[in-house]
Parts: sequence; C-alpha cells; structure tokens
Amino acid sequence: MAALQPPVCDFDRRAPDFCLPGVDERMWSLAECMGPKGVLVMFICNHCPYVQAVLNRIVRDTSELQGLGIHSVAIMSNDVVAYPADAFDKMQVLAQQAQFDFPYLWDETQAVARAYEAVCTPDFFGFNAAGRLQYRGRLDASRVQAADPDVRRDLFLAMQQVAETQRGPQEQVASIGCSIKWRDDTL
Repeated sequence: MAALQPPVCDFDRRAPDFCLPGVDERMWSLAECMGPKGVLVMFICNHCPYVQAVLNRIVRDTSELQGLGIHSVAIMSNDVVAYPADAFDKMQVLAQQAQFDFPYLWDETQAVARAYEAVCTPDFFGFNAAGRLQYRGRLDASRVQAADPDVRRDLFLAMQQVAETQRGPQEQVASIGCSIKWRDDTL
C-alpha cells in the first residue's frame, strides 16, 4: 500500500461528464449530481484504509455541504477482480452501513477516473455551479488513521467558500491515499 498524492487544483478545469450506475440501481449523470452551488466529486473505495479512517467525516461533511447547496457524489473505479472487497454488491453494503446521503457510483471501465485524472482514494474534486474546478485537496490532516477530532476541516471550508463565492482557496494541500487499482486491460 503505497501512499500517493495527486496534483493540486487545476483551477477552472471543466468537470468531465459521466453516466454511471449507482448502488441504488439507477444511472447517474454529472448534471443529476450537481447542486445549485456546485458539486463535490470523490473517488473512494471500500477497502482503502485512508478512506476507512475518514468515512464518517466524509458523511458528515457531505451532509453539511448539502445544506449549503453543494451536492456530492462518490465514484469507485478500482479493479474489482483484483480487489473483490470493492465489488458492486459490497459498495451497496458500505453505502447502507455508512448511511451515504449521496450517490455511490461504479466506474467499471475506469474511463471516468481517467477523465478526472484521479490518482488515489480518496481523491476530492470540488466544482462550482458552472462545473469549474475550484478545489482538489485533502479532507483534513488525516492519513491512515483519522486526525484529532478538532483538526481543520480543509475540504469543508474550501467548499463552503465555493458555495459563498464560487471560487476556491488559492492555498490547497493535496490529498493522500492508496493508488487507484487500474485494470491491466485499461493501461
């Protein structure tokens, strides 16, 4: 498990569209996930210890962001043959157990992860209402273990700023996590 860090924000990059199946058994597009003030696109998975360490914080922050007009969507792009803990039926269980109030989508072909240039889990992309990238950074200072409960909420504060101004902070700290598990036939 090598920790990877994605690049920081490429401001104003347009959000790539998608149409992916959700754990709720319906298809979701970017437009259907968009909130009135923007959207947070998260690349996560079930098995990653970095995701597991902050899953409750992700649920908390996405719920609070929804009240600010920022909706959220999580996408799982790992190779489920090599990592069966990330299989669709297991995604459904995780979404129910963790009480996701956002769509959890399966990127079986890994095309969406490639379009977003996602690198790791978790990898966060915060877009404004025009679908322009304003945040690509960490949730908070957590790593494989969750940071202290009173740690600065980088993602939440950045997306709160996007909701209020449609611009993200200039200073951002990259996320860190496990690499996306690419299929051999997609390389």
